[in-house]
Amino acid sequence: MRPIAIGLTAALALAALVPATVISAAKDKEKPAAVDAKAREAGMKAAPDVAKAAGISCTVTDARLIGNDKKTSTDYYEVACQQGLGFALLAKKDAAPQAYSCLETAQPGADGKPSALACLLPANADPKTGLAPYLAKANTPCDIQNARAIGAGAKNAYFEVACKGGAGYIVQTSAPINVDQDVTVNSCLLYEEGGNVSCKLTDKATQLAVVDQLNAAAGKSCAIKDKRYILSTKTDNYFEVACQDGKGYVLQQAAAGGALVKAIDCAQAGFVGGGCTLSDAVAAQTEQAGLYSKLATKAGFDCKVEKYGMLPSNDPRKEIVELKCSNRPDGGIGIFTGTGNTVYDCVTSEMNGYRCSFTKPDAVYPRLTADLKGLGKGSCTVSGSRIIGQTATQGFVEVACSDGLPGWVMAYPLNQTAPKPAELLSCLQAKGVGGGCKLPTNATKG
Repeated sequence: MRPIAIGLTAALALAALVPATVISAAKDKEKPAAVDAKAREAGMKAAPDVAKAAGISCTVTDARLIGNDKKTSTDYYEVACQQGLGFALLAKKDAAPQAYSCLETAQPGADGKPSALACLLPANADPKTGLAPYLAKANTPCDIQNARAIGAGAKNAYFEVACKGGAGYIVQTSAPINVDQDVTVNSCLLYEEGGNVSCKLTDKATQLAVVDQLNAAAGKSCAIKDKRYILSTKTDNYFEVACQDGKGYVLQQAAAGGALVKAIDCAQAGFVGGGCTLSDAVAAQTEQAGLYSKLATKAGFDCKVEKYGMLPSNDPRKEIVELKCSNRPDGGIGIFTGTGNTVYDCVTSEMNGYRCSFTKPDAVYPRLTADLKGLGKGSCTVSGSRIIGQTATQGFVEVACSDGLPGWVMAYPLNQTAPKPAELLSCLQAKGVGGGCKLPTNATKG
């Protein structure tokens, strides 16, 4: 996903906020102006209350009075804060105080001259370090190389951070800025170049350098031909890699911490932003379908795989795959681990925690009809079915009969790939199982 456009007040030309009669910027750029003892005393006396009223995240550790504008009854302060990020404060009589981070005040005015509100306190000498607590709160490791203020909207303020090693981020904080409120950190790659929220401290090529690190961690024997950013979710970032040999895959990176989660072959990556575009995903999918056909057959499930879909797996060594077959109407759920393979048909898969979506409900009716016949109920041709519950060892399937006579409930053993029903219950006997029978032709019959 990509962030939508946000209406922002640009990082302010702050020199315009301070009348020239209040203060003038230091003339020697190489030497920061000394902080006058009386200015510090006045600042420490008044600024803590002003900072609190402004709603910013600041336990004041140092402060100075920048100056006064008697004409507008406005006092100007600088504060250094225990939380890291320092601020310039504007306290106007009978108005809520305003706060501007030292990153904002560090930017020169439109005339190129330093802002009259530029931070001078020793603790604010390197304003970019003030963003470190915000990155830490968002679990984003970054050795800050550069940073800038972008601007603020009604509820949020935005900063750009460039890290050593090439990574770049947009940091979104509350407005007023407060580290105790929500902090969101997103990769620069989420933002379109030239947008009102975008990155300027690193270019796209530099930001994509992380792909080489992820690729090395994946242990793939791939000479990278091309790479691209695909998308990000709340938890992960996704990148596509194309190899010189024509194959490719998608690298999944944890948004928190930046570590590799896993590499996903292009044949299995269709769920990620439309899948691979730098390599031949169709050829990869065809090859993978052939592999799943072999694995399913080896597991005792005769299926020429026509289509497959990946299901979530918490174990990177385990693939959970729904299979659609071209040689039979019903499909199944395959669990492939490399050391052992299991395929549940669509009757028993749901009992074991997986639901088929490629297989139409009536495709399993012949199987259920045959199971009833094996239990001596050959007069019932199944016309409807549903899973109604399970115990630690059994799953229960309600079936309806096409002749409208009362149906049945069959109990199947769990954790078996093609089990025969172990027990047959009438709907009257099954009242205590998952609420009992509810299919239309069974609900009114005991």
